[in-house]
Amino acid sequence: MTIQECYQSLGGNFAEVQQRLPSDRLIKRFITKFLDDGSYAELSQAMASGQREQAFRAAHTLKGVCANLSFTRLLTSVSALTDLLRQESDAISESAAAALTDVTRDYSQTISAIRAYLESES
Repeated sequence: MTIQECYQSLGGNFAEVQQRLPSDRLIKRFITKFLDDGSYAELSQAMASGQREQAFRAAHTLKGVCANLSFTRLLTSVSALTDLLRQESDAISESAAAALTDVTRDYSQTISAIRAYLESES
């Protein structure tokens, strides 16, 4: 699998990330680091414990990472969740809880595509 095929599989925009990170080696380095990013775990934990502010911060961080790496599919779902969590409230809305399902699906696809790419490289 090439890095371009990895991006295709995860629903990303390879041409866009190339404008930010001009070499495949650099892109590989940053997508590898994504596997260690704790934002999704923090988001899931905060959502499960009903901590809206913490969930918002984690979602916002994940959104920024996805934007920088041009993970378009995951960026779309996490952006929607971020907007739902942005609303000032003590509780997490049902729509935000439902949106986490989309984020979880897209995050899993992203992680799977990156791992498949890295395995094909070794």
